[in-house]
Amino acid sequence: MRILVINPNTTASMTATIGECARAVAGPGATVEAVNPSSGPVSIESHFDDAMSVPGVLAEVAAGERDGVDAYVIACFGDPGLLAAREVAAGPVVGIAEAAMRTAAYLGRGFSVVTTLERTVGHTWDLARAYGLERHCLGVHATGIPVVELETDPAAYATVLGASRAALDADGSDVVVLGCAGMADLCARLQDDLGVPVVDGVAAAVVTARSIVELGLATSVRNEFAAPLQKMVGLPLG
Repeated sequence: MRILVINPNTTASMTATIGECARAVAGPGATVEAVNPSSGPVSIESHFDDAMSVPGVLAEVAAGERDGVDAYVIACFGDPGLLAAREVAAGPVVGIAEAAMRTAAYLGRGFSVVTTLERTVGHTWDLARAYGLERHCLGVHATGIPVVELETDPAAYATVLGASRAALDADGSDVVVLGCAGMADLCARLQDDLGVPVVDGVAAAVVTARSIVELGLATSVRNEFAAPLQKMVGLPLG
């Protein structure tokens, strides 16, 4: 089984970390490749960034289809291009926000999302509502750390840990969801320090994608997710 993990931003070092975390949970017989577009935003922290990342995501999915990929993971917590990618791919496409929230809902009465910048909080709530998980999401909390600084700021872990503890107390939640793919490598340490389940969307999405393939399932093409009409001009999506 081949799983393509797409980091929608262009920061290769983050893609490498995401790939390591994805491979750690992929299981025997699964090959995971982590890629990112060659052009687009270096991080995704706004609606503009989100929109500008989607052509690159779809180009990577189209390339995966030509290469025989079985399943895809979109490794950004905004799930950019998720629904469009499901129209393009023959196999399942899983976004890390949806996978993380659905996984967290199995683990307690409610979860708190700990994310990066304050401006991403509203979009996270939009996603929880869109996925039918608003009643499980008890709060969304920003750390104030820009995405790219998760790799470089020596205080990043302590900041995320403190925000997670505050979120658990403020929301009365049972589970923490990490609201950025760039936090994937912090998950195990946070879980040990917090003493509650901590869900990394990269891991949750990879396991979900693998399970769907193993069940012999794929996105239905009966209605909304049928293949799109070929009418694009000048975009590398074919």
